[in-house]
Amino acid sequence: MFHDREDAAHQLAAKLKGRALHEPLVLAIPRGGVVVGAALAQELGAELDVVLSRKLRAPGQPELAIGAIAEDGQVYLNHHAEGFLDMLEDYLAEERHHQLAEIARRRKLFRAARPQARVTGRTVIVTDDGIATGSTMIAALQAVKAQKPRELIVAVPVASPDRLAEVRRWCDEVVCLLTPELFWAVGQFYEDFRQVEDEEAVELLRKHATTPQVKEAATSQPEAAATARAR
Repeated sequence: MFHDREDAAHQLAAKLKGRALHEPLVLAIPRGGVVVGAALAQELGAELDVVLSRKLRAPGQPELAIGAIAEDGQVYLNHHAEGFLDMLEDYLAEERHHQLAEIARRRKLFRAARPQARVTGRTVIVTDDGIATGSTMIAALQAVKAQKPRELIVAVPVASPDRLAEVRRWCDEVVCLLTPELFWAVGQFYEDFRQVEDEEAVELLRKHATTPQVKEAATSQPEAAATARAR
């Protein structure tokens, strides 16, 4: 049991400290993952950014993921959904469109706080507050791998054991603190699992912009917007 997301991140960082990380970059899956990612990046002296992916919801069961879609439009479907592709074709097209619109909204929000970080040639750590179906994590990993990182590490506090096995196929290494057999939901392993709002995630991203170039870009965009309004 973790007290909250920051507590989980500090415990994760202890597993990664002392390792040779080349220009480390922590990519967090919003929104809860940004809280974990911010604390993890601070502990490791890494840069923080987000990677955007969204689950594709099952028809009539919005809490159940049948897959996920990444920022680049690439879709990952869970194995149990693949057998129903013919039946789901129209639904998936509509759901894909809906989730891409939400990704576009979040991209605009987060890129106002900081520009996208370079991935190529770096040690990239992708994190979230936990893995249930693994869909959003795998979709995110597919998008990150296409940008050719030097190494790709998944670091999460807790995960479903069988889904973590699938996630391992898409990265170089997994660091996970808990893999309980009795797994129903990520929130069951946190004392405090409050919802993280957009504003908090954006503020964390802005606060943990670690390079002068990132900080300058993050602060100049609001100033430019204010100047434009004044005109």
